[in-house]
Amino acid sequence: MWQNWRMNNDAHSDDDSSADEIRDRNWRELLQELRVTQTGVQILAGFLVTLPFQQRFASLEVRQKWIYGLALAFGIGATMLLIAPVSSHRLLFRHHDRQMLLTLGNRLAKAGLAALGITMTLVLMLVFSMLVNFVAGIVAAVIAVAIFVIVWVALPLGVSRSGS
Repeated sequence: MWQNWRMNNDAHSDDDSSADEIRDRNWRELLQELRVTQTGVQILAGFLVTLPFQQRFASLEVRQKWIYGLALAFGIGATMLLIAPVSSHRLLFRHHDRQMLLTLGNRLAKAGLAALGITMTLVLMLVFSMLVNFVAGIVAAVIAVAIFVIVWVALPLGVSRSGS
């Protein structure tokens, strides 16, 4: 399934492009996508790391501290996953297997985006639980998950299936 990631359906490919050219173009596109997400996830994770050093942090309820801890863990995990394709490339680029790097990079990027979505949901849950109450935090998290699923999964897949 992932073996021919974007190879056969590349919107930019033409009959004159070789498989190597398509893989190179796909690799550049993946790296550009990672550049966009890496900065944001690193800022978010860095911000989360500083929270325990704020005075108000001590007044959080135990469950809010757990939400925070999960958000921090997923934020750091998202950072690792979104940087991993670059590390993989650095370690494996002389192996001359661009397709394997694309497949691995694609999987790591998707896992990183999932971790980022979970991080953002948990942060939203934490903030709403602090501003309003715990139930409001849960409602905000459910709404965030629904929006992420619609905008990050259903919409792209729907557009892809419709051919538009």
